[in-house]
Amino acid sequence: MTTAEKQPDKEANPKERFVYQDDDVMEKPFDWGQLKRLGMYMKPYSRKMLPVILITMLLVTLSKLAIPILISFAIDHALVKQNGSLLLIITATMSLVYIIQWLASNYRIRYTNNIGQQVIYDLRRDLFSHIQQLSFRFFDKRPAGSILVRITNDVNSLQDLFTNGVVNILIDSVQLLGIIVILLAYNLKLGAAIMLTVPLMFLVSTSLRKKIRRAWQDVRMKQSRINSHLNESIQGIRVTQAYTQEKDNMRYFSEMNGVNRRSWNLASGLNQSFGPIIEITGAVGYCILFWYGAHLVQMNEISIGILVGFATYIGHFWDPINRMGQMYSQLLIAMASSERIFEFIDEKPSVVEESQAPALPPIKGDIDLEHLVFEYEPGRPALNDISLHVDAGQSVALVGHTGSGKSTIINLISRFYDPVEGSVKIDGYNIRDVTIQSLRSQIGIVLQDTFIFSGTIRDNIRFGRLNATDEEVELAANSVNAHEFIMQLPNGYDTEVQERGNVLSMGQRQLISFARALLADPRILILDEATASIDTETELKIQEALKILLFGRTSFIIAHRLSTIRNADNIVVLDHGQLMEMGSHDQLMLHQGIYYGLIQAQYQFLSEAG
Repeated sequence: MTTAEKQPDKEANPKERFVYQDDDVMEKPFDWGQLKRLGMYMKPYSRKMLPVILITMLLVTLSKLAIPILISFAIDHALVKQNGSLLLIITATMSLVYIIQWLASNYRIRYTNNIGQQVIYDLRRDLFSHIQQLSFRFFDKRPAGSILVRITNDVNSLQDLFTNGVVNILIDSVQLLGIIVILLAYNLKLGAAIMLTVPLMFLVSTSLRKKIRRAWQDVRMKQSRINSHLNESIQGIRVTQAYTQEKDNMRYFSEMNGVNRRSWNLASGLNQSFGPIIEITGAVGYCILFWYGAHLVQMNEISIGILVGFATYIGHFWDPINRMGQMYSQLLIAMASSERIFEFIDEKPSVVEESQAPALPPIKGDIDLEHLVFEYEPGRPALNDISLHVDAGQSVALVGHTGSGKSTIINLISRFYDPVEGSVKIDGYNIRDVTIQSLRSQIGIVLQDTFIFSGTIRDNIRFGRLNATDEEVELAANSVNAHEFIMQLPNGYDTEVQERGNVLSMGQRQLISFARALLADPRILILDEATASIDTETELKIQEALKILLFGRTSFIIAHRLSTIRNADNIVVLDHGQLMEMGSHDQLMLHQGIYYGLIQAQYQFLSEAG
């Protein structure tokens, strides 16, 4: 369950359960600036293809406008006067016009689809690339499912707009203008009488626009929350089943799904209401045509052919209006999605490098933490005036209870966050003054929950240095005692592993992460509970791997196992964000302070467990 969706009372009304604080988004006016931003994505391609699209669009429109004129002319000059040769010529001309319309439509669809797909590709690429650059604070406050739905569903919802929507609006607009001109040219009085229905239709449909926009925004938000919940449910399925919460989880999802269904039904119902409005308005127009048109025929002011032409044009008149009404609804859907997409694209990283920042040169590994103060949330300090000097090649163990600030220190060294006060210096360089890439490329991190990507074992190790050769990959694996178990896999280094490497044991995943870190050859190495969840036999292999991995590097080790930290050059004891003790294992044991108490508690736990 996401942090945005706290579990309410089980007896709560499902309709009240999904009331959220971001409903104020629904009141925003239509943002033409966003439409302009979307149009900028079409600009690079429209320059090349726009002439072809405009020509084909014009041919399609003119051919549609020409058909009723030919029909009207045929009735008055061929059928009434029984002129067979003229009828044959008109029929051949109509056939040619239809062929031109068919060819022009095919070319238009082909070119607009090409532009639309390229725009969707660029938009999704830009969104994903931008998300890759965002800081940890962005991901701290958003569930993965919510981010996923922006890149997939929201971008997909813009596809119809780019492939057909924009061009169809232009075609329908030109067609409507052409029909109005022709009807007024045929007969000003009859044309004006029929046009009286347009303001009526416009007034009624306008009142629906705000409701439709709000409804589709609401649908997008509900779908985002469903995707967020689905992502968490799949990621946490082991916990769900371990605590036998399947039924409650299904009930919770069923309620969410029901709210989404009702939201979709409301939006879809409002969207479909355009059709009946157009039909009613069209019926009124036809009534005016045949009542007043028949009167004008009797008065010899118009011919039968012109009356039929009017009837044909009216049929063509309401169709584009109907399509434009539906297109407006589609545009509202696209705007709801574009708001969410550009919200992410406009998000600024909280950790940014200075313009013209130099690259951090190859480092030795001297580190100075100077009066660090940091807060994840305002008013709740995670670190309070931490100062520490680490010599190059020295190993430092960070020890303390959960929430003491251990992981925060390594996050600041890696510049995943910036301190509120103080600075982190490496070889005398303030890490805020150098490029982020040059800093992180010289730091290696091995986490407790090692992430294994879908792909081969070889690819996962090579993730540490993408240009490494196969020999270098295998040498790194052999150095950390991973080669043996890898060769026992069905295809050795080319064995495919699925997402998160579920076919591998925890210890095997850790050895792969060690090989990955060794291949990267960082000057600073961070081990964040990297040996927490392994068996004794694997621990022996990992301890051997650690000797190789840590040799000659400045290292920070977060661990609770005594075997991992007792050989560290310096042990730093933290408590509630403050540095309480510092020294070697023997020094701190003689001091008999916090560290002594932690070690005694661990010995007692191990003796009782044994």
